[in-house]
Amino acid sequence: MIALATPAIAVEGAPSPVDAGSAVEAEGADITVTARRRDEDAQSVPIALSVVSADALDKTGNFTLTQVQQLVPSLQIVSFNPRNTNVNIRGLGANVALTNDGLENGVGFYLDNVYYGRPGQSQFDLVDLQQIEVLRGPQGTLFGKNTTAGAINISSKPPSFTSEFFGELSAGDYGYHQLRASVSAPIVADKAAFRLSIADTHRDGFLTNVHDGSKAQDYDNFSVRGQLLVTPTDRLSIRLIGDYARQKQHYVLNIPVAYFDTYDSGALIPNNLAARVGRAGYSLLPADPFARRGDSDGHYQAYMKSYGGSAQVDWDLGAVALTSVTAYRWWDWDPANDGDSTGLPVVVKAQQANRQRQFSQELRAGSTGTNVIDWTAGLYYFWQTVRGHGASAYGAAAPNWFLPTANPAAANAALNGFEANSYSEPVTKSYAAFGQANWHISERLILTAGLRFTHEDKRGVYRQEWVAGTDLATLAPADAAAVTAIRNQFNPRTSYTVALKDDSLSGLATLSWKVAPDILLYGSYSRGSKSGGLNLTNIPTGAVAQVKPETVDNVEAGIKSQFLGRTLTINLAGYWTQVANYQTAITEQTSLGSLVQYISNIPKVRSRGFEGDVSYAPSKWVGLTASASYTDATYLSYTNAPQAPERSAALNPTQDLSGRQLPGISKFTYTLGADVARPVRGGTVEIYGHADYSHRSTFNTSSSNSRHAQVPAYGLLNVRAGIRNADGRWDLSIWARNLADKDYFQALSAGTFGLVTGTIGDPRTVGATFKTRW
Repeated sequence: MIALATPAIAVEGAPSPVDAGSAVEAEGADITVTARRRDEDAQSVPIALSVVSADALDKTGNFTLTQVQQLVPSLQIVSFNPRNTNVNIRGLGANVALTNDGLENGVGFYLDNVYYGRPGQSQFDLVDLQQIEVLRGPQGTLFGKNTTAGAINISSKPPSFTSEFFGELSAGDYGYHQLRASVSAPIVADKAAFRLSIADTHRDGFLTNVHDGSKAQDYDNFSVRGQLLVTPTDRLSIRLIGDYARQKQHYVLNIPVAYFDTYDSGALIPNNLAARVGRAGYSLLPADPFARRGDSDGHYQAYMKSYGGSAQVDWDLGAVALTSVTAYRWWDWDPANDGDSTGLPVVVKAQQANRQRQFSQELRAGSTGTNVIDWTAGLYYFWQTVRGHGASAYGAAAPNWFLPTANPAAANAALNGFEANSYSEPVTKSYAAFGQANWHISERLILTAGLRFTHEDKRGVYRQEWVAGTDLATLAPADAAAVTAIRNQFNPRTSYTVALKDDSLSGLATLSWKVAPDILLYGSYSRGSKSGGLNLTNIPTGAVAQVKPETVDNVEAGIKSQFLGRTLTINLAGYWTQVANYQTAITEQTSLGSLVQYISNIPKVRSRGFEGDVSYAPSKWVGLTASASYTDATYLSYTNAPQAPERSAALNPTQDLSGRQLPGISKFTYTLGADVARPVRGGTVEIYGHADYSHRSTFNTSSSNSRHAQVPAYGLLNVRAGIRNADGRWDLSIWARNLADKDYFQALSAGTFGLVTGTIGDPRTVGATFKTRW
């Protein structure tokens, strides 16, 4: 394990950069983290965490959270599109089914101390950051109810009282261009300063839609953040932040990966894909996914906006410091999808738009200085609404596609031009009180204990109505009844409300021992909880409207150590996590081929494993890093899982997945990285190089553990080489991502009638970047 760790990443106290002009991390420097809501040296914090510094982001060129996962093996992100993004740490947090608005994610996302309620809000450019902390394991005491798997704690660069400017311009193939810039300066000396940061990124699509020759899987993002820092006195600071981000992408063009027309038993699948396209006289594209071609006659897009503001007040009263964080955020999601993955007008709409709003208020008090007992206590309030506007519509090819044996006139009247719209709205109110203390039993022995009480009040509404299609009043009663029966199989008219209240207690106890000044041993027990969920959808038979709360018990032990004058850092951790009533989103396809999505509880889930991080900086000019993670995340008890499409659900509607690996997680991942530099021209100029390699073993991306959704193992190599002057005023580099042009899948999905589609990973991309700062 020690031979493995993380590329171009400051891992748990590895030496940190002196400035942007340094070739690699400086010897012996410390990394400060806020993993326990106070500034501490990462090597002294008894928590398994990884820190990705701003310097690491610069070296790798990473600017999205999905790219950052290549640096942190325990973090895995599976994304069908920004809304349907599932983040897990150590295999827990969210599975890979489609996102449900009534379900919370188990990995908390925080930016500048503000919790973001929906995963899609994290899928914008990372702008002008100071660092990213990935906290592994339950963090519920200080970070809240929805951190049963961990938390991602991001800090942006604050305003500076010294004038500074940073600019970066990149260009590459596939029409890639990116502009990033930030400026900061004092407004009133030592009293007020501002920072303005922008990022504008564009890239053409990697996929081709043969229907009209258009491109898909492109990227177009604009982000801006403005900050004002006011310090009326040395003890009082007020930080105001406002941000706006807009993203436009053309997702999802489904790519055919494989076709099958028989079950594993050899029996023919009724109304399989070959039969459907044969009746329609349609020719499928060859199952050649890395030709990167799909066929869609419908409009598809993934547009979203995110904006908000926050105010943080820090007041040092001497023995106690007070912090208040107030925030309000908006997130607008506007998708469009062709729901049948073919060039036929079958499912011409299959989408769920969102209008999410949230307000949060946190008040914290904490001890300052060095005490026998250091403590933090606080109150937290969170309100959120997620208004969902769904649309499902069917075209002229739908009757023959879904209902070949039905009366043609009734099938055509039922589906051709039929559209159903839905509205859902879960509203959450959450109240919490928390406290955590560190008792310095001796100079080397510290006991940490904490508790958090959370009261949750959730209410939701769901309704679906028919808005287009043949008017039933124009049909004879018998025909109208037949049409109604068909439509009810796809999108029944329904309306209901549901509510739940939940009280939960999270806590932890950790004992840490400084064996030597640079060696820390620790062991901890923590309990986390995630509030119940609301099924705001067409609930299938056997599912319930209220989903039970999730409870997590975690035992962990680790060592953090530095040697050779702190140039060598070795950190190891082992953990055992058990979850009761694990909440999961499930996607099933009926025998007709229509989707049924809902959330449910799995009785028992366990994740256990080991993690190792190593970094070595033998000199100012050489830095080596490596990380590894072994994750055994399995269902302990799951006897009624949905049936996989390669087996007949008519004969066996459920299956027993007890003992099988959870979806969305690789059992073994590792990353390697190297940075080298050499001064030239008397030390005024430096040439440098960077390389990082990340590998993930196979993982499944279906809630039914279908063998057709098994993503093969893959590894990605990224490189960069450049020249810069020693003080960082200018920097010119060339780079390549996925240098070996590895073909790989991000996700696979199998339908009950024999179609396997995939989300394809990015091909090799190359480009150049120029940076300047003063």
